[in-house]
Amino acid sequence: MSVCSKHRKHTSITQNLGKMVKRINYDTYTIEEVHAELCYAESLLLKSMLTFVEDETLVSFVKAGLKIRTCYLSYKECLTILNSRKWENEVLKMHFESGVRMGIGLFNLIISLLPARIIKLLEFIGFSGDKEYGLAELKAGYSERRGLRYILCVMTLLAYNLILSFVLSHVDGDLDWCERVLDEELRLYPNGVWFLFFKGRLELTRGNIENCVDWYTKAWQMQDIWPQFHHLCYWELMWAHCSMQQWDKAVVYVTKLTEHSNWSPTMYMYQKAAILIMQKPSSWSEEGQLIDSLMMQAPDFKQRIAGKSLPMEKFVVKKTERYFAQKKKLVLPVFELLYVWNFLRIIGKRPDLMMNIFKVVEEEERAFHTSVLLSTNDTFAPCSRRKDEFYSDNLALLLLLKGACLRQLKHPLQAEECLRGVLQLEKSVKEDTYLFPYATVELALLAQDQGNIQLAISLLEHAKKNYTGYLLESRLHFRIHAHLMMLTKKTNGANATKQSQADITANKSVIVEGPSANDSIEIKS
Repeated sequence: MSVCSKHRKHTSITQNLGKMVKRINYDTYTIEEVHAELCYAESLLLKSMLTFVEDETLVSFVKAGLKIRTCYLSYKECLTILNSRKWENEVLKMHFESGVRMGIGLFNLIISLLPARIIKLLEFIGFSGDKEYGLAELKAGYSERRGLRYILCVMTLLAYNLILSFVLSHVDGDLDWCERVLDEELRLYPNGVWFLFFKGRLELTRGNIENCVDWYTKAWQMQDIWPQFHHLCYWELMWAHCSMQQWDKAVVYVTKLTEHSNWSPTMYMYQKAAILIMQKPSSWSEEGQLIDSLMMQAPDFKQRIAGKSLPMEKFVVKKTERYFAQKKKLVLPVFELLYVWNFLRIIGKRPDLMMNIFKVVEEEERAFHTSVLLSTNDTFAPCSRRKDEFYSDNLALLLLLKGACLRQLKHPLQAEECLRGVLQLEKSVKEDTYLFPYATVELALLAQDQGNIQLAISLLEHAKKNYTGYLLESRLHFRIHAHLMMLTKKTNGANATKQSQADITANKSVIVEGPSANDSIEIKS
């Protein structure tokens, strides 16, 4: 930002006051000063987003809101420059326009995705984001392929439709548009690593998991200059193999991440341990000892950004503590991670893979009840220990996973029974309080599947307002917000259609009084 400031048009206090009464002549700006304004706006946008991420307190939201307002005004000025300046060089105008479209599009898209509590603050400051407008601007920036930032426009659109929409919402992105774009780009750039990566992500989101493995592998093997790109592909490959329960292959990629990536060692160590647990090694085996070591080391690498822990790392550390508190046991830890990362809705497009997961959950549930029964009948065990202190936590997790699987497998009555079973354990659960709002959202999705939109909205509002202070809260709030916006829009559209049809019917049903009751009158609509 300091570099941009050096090259921006410098104005005096008198000139700033003059802006209020006199229109600025942007023709006096040099090309360098014009582009410095655009780069400054882009820097402000990134800085404001980082402010949101660093903390979740009201003070942080206010600070970020003020920065976003400054960013908004800066982009607004860039748009004015674009429309009012007399451009002598059309190529430079085209580059500037692609940047303005990308910035305004990205700005609107990001703001529209923020949870309601943040949007209320932004509305108080005086603006809000429009997702559809943002997407349209980004597509316009992409359509002008000669623009300097066209590639950033298409990358943003692909990332939103193939990644963000799956992590932060329960609605698919525009997969057909992504397929058309990727086919075109791969025809022009067959070895373009980012397009290969997004092609793999497209196959994953459509449930073609075997195919996505080929694309991801091709993507990371295509270059060896940027190791961070390899890590991104390893991350995706790990989840792909976990989805197919190919634990040996999943371990290979999570081991690569553990050894070479510094993004989140805590997360990688726990995931490796979780995958090894799914293989059910004996406690005295080499794998069992490795699990213990990973669980013990993982919390030591927990990172803090601006004094705050990462939400997912906080979740993982809690699970490592639970592992030792439960005598080195966890209930289906990889399936739990698949659920919180929203992967089950992708796997749901493959009934065969979903059924395989459901069978494992059912088998684990039977084993869980059997172990509880045996401990209850153990007359030598103290009464206080016959039922584990985390009994309700583990049972609630099993019921949530089972209910989520049944919803994806189109068994709504059984799914509802499981999910309501989770809520009935609310008073007895010791730690995993996140299970209740997540189960409530699953019930909302189930209601939507059955066509009961009003009930779905009511349940989403209940999950948003009546639960607080649980792990991964912000993640769920993003999803609730996105789904509420979609359902509200659908409801408003349906109501508008009904009102329109009612108006038409009323117009056609006018009682016309003629000169005689026997006269026939033709009414034309």
